[in-house]
Amino acid sequence: MRFIKRVEAVDLHACGEPGRVIVGGIPDVPGTNMFEKMQYLEAHLDGLRKMMLREPRGYPAANCNVLLPPTCEEADAGFVIMEQVEYPPMSGTNTICVVTALVETGMVDVEEPVTHLCLETPGGLVSVAAAVGNGKVEKVTFENVPCFAVHLDKEIDVPEIGKLRVDVAYGGMFYVIADAKDVGLSLDLREGCDIARIGEMIKVAASEQLPVCHPENSAIEGISISQLSGSSDKVEGRVKNAVVVSTGILDWNNPSTWTGALDRSPCGTGTCAKMAVLHAKGVLGLGEDFHHEGPLGTVFTGRLLRETEVGEYKAVVPSLSGTAWITGFAEYVLDPDDPFPEGFTLGDIWG
Repeated sequence: MRFIKRVEAVDLHACGEPGRVIVGGIPDVPGTNMFEKMQYLEAHLDGLRKMMLREPRGYPAANCNVLLPPTCEEADAGFVIMEQVEYPPMSGTNTICVVTALVETGMVDVEEPVTHLCLETPGGLVSVAAAVGNGKVEKVTFENVPCFAVHLDKEIDVPEIGKLRVDVAYGGMFYVIADAKDVGLSLDLREGCDIARIGEMIKVAASEQLPVCHPENSAIEGISISQLSGSSDKVEGRVKNAVVVSTGILDWNNPSTWTGALDRSPCGTGTCAKMAVLHAKGVLGLGEDFHHEGPLGTVFTGRLLRETEVGEYKAVVPSLSGTAWITGFAEYVLDPDDPFPEGFTLGDIWG
């Protein structure tokens, strides 16, 4: 066969958010830990991310994960997360997809009713309990890395919107969080285009005006993503959210072109960031279930397990529970004559 690259993958979605898992065709890469392996992929093999996430193999809301051998004995597997414009240290939906792929394809030893795993992510070690019945992963619960609020009720200036009060927190990447009602949105799905555009505008403005850096890893810096919070119309008192991920198409001199794509799920690390904010404001205590609803009405359940410290910040260690479903098994290839070896983007759906 004439193909110059073959990548084997399991395709899944976690509560709506696609999370492809590469299980073959990519050799191990240099690095003494998973964060260094992530940096190597970004510096030397970024064409893989582009090929898998851009058209014709991907689309704006897609994510991808590369399974790699762990660098420490306690970990059962390691993985690097690839998204449209970055390599985040941690991702909830991708963790749930990776665990589901590992268990349901038999890549790890499986015990029913609960399979316990330790995964090495670029953000650190993550302990996992997967509820398994008849070979199916019914629910994944993982203990996330420590999360913390950095800015609370800070005012920023957003183009076309004006002054806006926001929070910034780390949930595995840095989020800027705003109330949907403050920008005239109710988080109805019919507002999808407006949510994507306004969310990206808030992210760009906040990233310029509220610089952030992880106190224990200076390579993790800057706000990656925005979250709009509102109230569920399904369950009284439940928090609903819409997270907007960047797609990379951006004219910095023209705010009217700023747009992103909606996370289809309730967003795992976004849920953890929101819980860290609520705890810092005295609204959410330890041991309380926090049900977070996404745009499709699907729900992640979080819980704050304990308090800790990260550098100068008071932090919390959250758990998160959700479910993923396998949608397909695929072998992706690259023809040497393909004019788009790293895929392509077009302005009709990419902003």
